Amino acid sequence: MSEKLQKVLARAGHGSRREMEAMIAAGRVSIDGKVAKLGDRVDGSELKVRIDGHTVSLKSEEDVICRVLAYYKPEGELCSRIDPQGRPTVFDRLPTVKDSRWVAVGRLDINTSGLLLFTTDGELANRLMHPSREVEREYAIRVFGEVDDAMLNRLRNGVELEDGLAKFRRLGRAGGEGMNTWYHGVLSEGRNREVRRMWESQEVQVSRLMRIRYGDIPLPKGLPRGGWMELPLDQVNYLRKLVEMDPESRTMLAQDKASLRRQKSLKTNKIRRAVTRHKARSATPKRGK
Repeated sequence: MSEKLQKVLARAGHGSRREMEAMIAAGRVSIDGKVAKLGDRVDGSELKVRIDGHTVSLKSEEDVICRVLAYYKPEGELCSRIDPQGRPTVFDRLPTVKDSRWVAVGRLDINTSGLLLFTTDGELANRLMHPSREVEREYAIRVFGEVDDAMLNRLRNGVELEDGLAKFRRLGRAGGEGMNTWYHGVLSEGRNREVRRMWESQEVQVSRLMRIRYGDIPLPKGLPRGGWMELPLDQVNYLRKLVEMDPESRTMLAQDKASLRRQKSLKTNKIRRAVTRHKARSATPKRGK
């Protein structure tokens, strides 16, 4: 059964569906030597598909294992793959994946920290990001300035921005004193700099911003800035169910843990053998002259 080319490429982890559509429209994708067009369909992995001249794998749904990472983005990192100015990006610290790549679920601006999800399934990323799904994002927001109840009500009911009406689903105080106060706010979309622009519309400056939840996935406790962890199968399937995708039945997480244990065991054994050899050499009596 044939499927649209961009959907197959996204599912195989070569990017989000939107990214694949842009590549096809730009003439960067070919099928059996012919430049692909939007609307082209593929019905099997025997076709030779290239992106920018490089052959890429096409996988059936049965061959693809959906993986999801939770990453603690620090301030100062970009959400692009490569920065012409050489600044660090969120992709620099991620583990490598074979025959696939990590696709970011949305973006955080350079001055925003917190939870950022990555997946090898571009279709899952596309659905989670789509505004029609209204997936909740929760932020911890520190603002500088005078805040009153009328201002909070306006932010809850909706303020007009240059790209349309924006509002917090929920917004409440979360601590702080004086001019620096913390709030927790929940949105159901991810427009560019939306949280900061909403507060700026009230003449209040956001001095610190951190995403602490995406859907029901919280920023993992104990995860250091710049650290990542792979989500277990139940959380992966929660995200898939959230956007009406079939559940995943397999996970790479146990395999990766087993591999790490084997590597640690090999390293430990290597150290022990080196220590044993050193002791043996030390215990051997030296020959006289």
